[in-house]
Amino acid sequence: MPSRRDHVVVTGAAGFVGSHLAEALLERGHDVVAVDAFSGAYPAADKWANLSDPLARPGFELHRLDLATGELDPLVAGAAAVLHLAARPGVRASFGPGFSGYLRDNVLGTQRLLEACVRAEVPRVIFASSSSVYGDAPSFPVTEESRTRPVSPYGVTKLAAEQLCQAYAGLAGSSMTVAMLRYFTVYGPRQRPDMGFRRFIEAAMAGRPTVVYGDGGQTREFTYVGDVVRATLLAMTAPVEVEAVNIGGGRRLSLGEALELVGEATGRRLRIERRPPLPGDARHTGADGTRAEVLLGYRPEIDLASGLAAQVAWVSARQRASAR
Repeated sequence: MPSRRDHVVVTGAAGFVGSHLAEALLERGHDVVAVDAFSGAYPAADKWANLSDPLARPGFELHRLDLATGELDPLVAGAAAVLHLAARPGVRASFGPGFSGYLRDNVLGTQRLLEACVRAEVPRVIFASSSSVYGDAPSFPVTEESRTRPVSPYGVTKLAAEQLCQAYAGLAGSSMTVAMLRYFTVYGPRQRPDMGFRRFIEAAMAGRPTVVYGDGGQTREFTYVGDVVRATLLAMTAPVEVEAVNIGGGRRLSLGEALELVGEATGRRLRIERRPPLPGDARHTGADGTRAEVLLGYRPEIDLASGLAAQVAWVSARQRASAR
């Protein structure tokens, strides 16, 4: 068990990015207090599989806990930093009656965590935000000063959580600093089952049609999970007071171009099944990375072809293990 002295708290630690981040922190010698509700888009068994390596290591403590209801003060007391990745993900499911869950998990959960961080005098909070806060921007690449106008309820909750971070960091007497990292379309091993590349790869490998919403001309800045983890670690010690920072992959591609790379990585010819666009999907995303480079010293290192090869290898290994 960690000594609870200068440990790092990671919320959402059993998820896609969170599990990679917990492992990276342990590799760098940090004690990690991991928090996850084991709910949401992942089957619980997959989340446990994500944590199989950290669970076997010293300096790792796992709490199955809901940020909206659980007791948070003992977890953050004495923490050197809190890395807040826990959230209810997904643009499409945030429309309709499911929105109440997004308010609970993304807004209330964040507010309760920030309250606890202020009481515990945590010096640094890193909040995992999203490019969804920009919506359909009028020009690209977007800077952190670009207009924020989400086109989905999910994006609204991420922007609201950013504003909560700003409010709590600005409280009189608070010395808490906050880095709000706006991740752009993260992909790689352990990606959630509902996310695009995971669906595309598994469909290609199974010989099923690849379902694509829209005409394929929409563009994204795809960011490999290893780059996102590296940027997040850099943000722990960066000279940031209260700052939003774009974390991108360095290049914007169309979905059609990305699908060609999926075909190359899987060695399969994709059969595309087109469907109408869905609400909440921005037509284009693209990050200006100047602030990330200046403040964090971050530049993306993994191109999409290399990242997709790593994700295909992970999917293949997972399928082999399931077949045993």
